[in-house]
Amino acid sequence: MRIPAGAHQLVVRTLSARATRGFLELGPFIVPCALGRSGSRTMKREGDGASPRGRWPLCNVYVRRDRVLRPRTGLELRTTRPSDGWCDSSCDHNYNRLVSHPYPTSAEHLWRSDGLYDLIVVLGYNDRPRLRTRGSAIFLHCARPDYGPTEGCIAVARPDLLKLLPFLSRRTRLVIP
Repeated sequence: MRIPAGAHQLVVRTLSARATRGFLELGPFIVPCALGRSGSRTMKREGDGASPRGRWPLCNVYVRRDRVLRPRTGLELRTTRPSDGWCDSSCDHNYNRLVSHPYPTSAEHLWRSDGLYDLIVVLGYNDRPRLRTRGSAIFLHCARPDYGPTEGCIAVARPDLLKLLPFLSRRTRLVIP
């Protein structure tokens, strides 16, 4: 796959703001993707099931090493552990941050049996500053086989994500128009 050297935008393309499926585009590379069950919104809220509209930096990649070989990428790689979670309790001081399970408040488990989080690219959404109730755990991750909707993330097939990763860096932005 040949992607132009200056391609630094992953762009989500959909037919409408309510769409739960679309395409993810990086230069000439275009793959199907799933979006949030509520489509996309500018004013995202915790638990609304929407993917947040905007231009988001890519922070790092979590890899479940017992299922996926170390991928090539320009992003920082971290290994997912069985105790890893992501706090989604807007009242907690660790809201929208990595935490360890067991955790005293609500936190999503990153170690999952369904394979959706075998590869996770963390998006820089609602992280600086973190605003309560604005949404948490917004990732680019592996899609279900039927591209069923997410809880607000963007999801692509694992082979497509593995093909994209070498072209991603801290300069890359994910755009949800």
